[in-house]
Amino acid sequence: MDDSILARLRCPVCAEPLAEATVGTARALRCPRRHSFDVARQGYVNLLAGRAPHSGDSAEMVAARADFLAAGHYDTVAAALAATAGQVADRVRAVGPPARFSPADTAAGGAYPLVVDAGAGTGWYLAAVLAALPDAVGLALDVAKPALRRAARAHPRAAAALADTWQRLPLADHSAAVLLNVFAPRNGAEFHRVLDPAGALLVVTPTADHLAELVGALDLLRVDPAKADRVAGSLGAHFTEESATVHRARLELTRTEVATLVGMGPSAWHTDPARLAERIAALPEPVPVTLAVRLGVHRPR
Repeated sequence: MDDSILARLRCPVCAEPLAEATVGTARALRCPRRHSFDVARQGYVNLLAGRAPHSGDSAEMVAARADFLAAGHYDTVAAALAATAGQVADRVRAVGPPARFSPADTAAGGAYPLVVDAGAGTGWYLAAVLAALPDAVGLALDVAKPALRRAARAHPRAAAALADTWQRLPLADHSAAVLLNVFAPRNGAEFHRVLDPAGALLVVTPTADHLAELVGALDLLRVDPAKADRVAGSLGAHFTEESATVHRARLELTRTEVATLVGMGPSAWHTDPARLAERIAALPEPVPVTLAVRLGVHRPR
């Protein structure tokens, strides 16, 4: 793991710094109080302080999602995140790292800016942001092991950790310059704690007409018209929304890609698989689909 990422990690049990260690023939991270966390053969580190409340996406779901994203269908979202993250990183660089970080923390490799993706999945969005920020490093946090196996190798300057984002994040206070939150749960208090005062939280949520063509045809869950208000409510005690932009694209999908797209969202858990397959099979190809998301930039209060 890159030293500039390791310097920001903290033990999820006692919040002490972590260092690399060898336990027998296995790699691990260990704190001064000897709490030890295994580094998986695939490269991610398990930083759970106990059992996860759920296992996240299955290997099949993760593979389908990886193929869908690699096909470029959500490049509009990735480009918007990369451009906005670049603006935030410039602001953080201008201010400089917090004084409490030692020169060693910010030496070789550039510990700043650190980009953290909370609920990162395969790390695809994090990789897009890092590609646009050549001096940045990244950390993907997720609870799904199949996703983290991919996230650990999503980008040469990224690391991955198994973590429950509803709990205390395994990061030092004010250690992240940019936080990404793309179609994922939001832990306002912890996001605020780990974010640099000059940094920003970038939240991507669907708009009311996101995937509108599929909602009616396939009887999918509808996006709450008050989604933006609910996001603001969940973050309002800790953040102020600095700006918001809407990004749209028209997708032309095969039926197989439609099935994958539905499986990537919340409707996958609320739809009868057999009935859904019948409805998808009845769609004419290519299937026109509207991509419409809102990107909110939230500054810590």
